[in-house]
Amino acid sequence: MSGIGDRLREERERLRLSQAAFGEIGGVKANAQGKYESGERFPGADYLASVAERGVDVLYVVTGERKPAAVDCIPADEAQLLEHYRSLPVTVKATLAQLATTLADPHGVS
Repeated sequence: MSGIGDRLREERERLRLSQAAFGEIGGVKANAQGKYESGERFPGADYLASVAERGVDVLYVVTGERKPAAVDCIPADEAQLLEHYRSLPVTVKATLAQLATTLADPHGVS
């Protein structure tokens, strides 16, 4: 994935939304969403602000760099999970990372 359109599609798929549903969030029709994803057109600031409110990492879409999560924004259950993860041996961490990758892939698990 290299361009804004590719990263926008990646975020849409991460959120498991259709082009029509994602476009509606951004205030555009499905065909405009398709043009954004194909690189024919570029989204405006209003669109990006709207999709950001629904969980899209707009910094990533625009720059290719992921926005780091603020530590104080992590829910307690996730913080506890992270604490346990950090205490595991490297081999177990690798196994868990592979499992998480497999489960998070919208095309790999049904």
